[in-house]
Amino acid sequence: MDSYTIGQAARLLGVSVDTARRWADAERFPTRREGTRRMVDGPDLAAFCVEVAQEGAGDGEEAPYTSARNAFPGIVTAVTLGDVAAQVEIQAGPHRVVSLLTREAVEELGLEVGARAVARVKSTSVFVDRT
Repeated sequence: MDSYTIGQAARLLGVSVDTARRWADAERFPTRREGTRRMVDGPDLAAFCVEVAQEGAGDGEEAPYTSARNAFPGIVTAVTLGDVAAQVEIQAGPHRVVSLLTREAVEELGLEVGARAVARVKSTSVFVDRT
């Protein structure tokens, strides 16, 4: 099972390290000590990422105007395995990305809830809004 430092968790959540520390201090997600470091277990962080995205939470700052080059780093929040196919959900900041791929690919990549992953998207129909 993957574990994350507070700094890594902050990056995955799209917030500052101070915000992630405040959330951990307020027991919004559980942490444990490994030596001098506070660690978050992957499944706990995955659940919290989904909660934050559903709340529309953040640290109060607006998202920057950017084109992310179609790469969405995040954390796996769900894996559904079929006989041949699989569905993987990734929470990338406030974005939920769902991918259908082969079961073999999921197993080879070791994708499980709490694992870090990057969703890469190639499409001929991409709509870009400036807000």
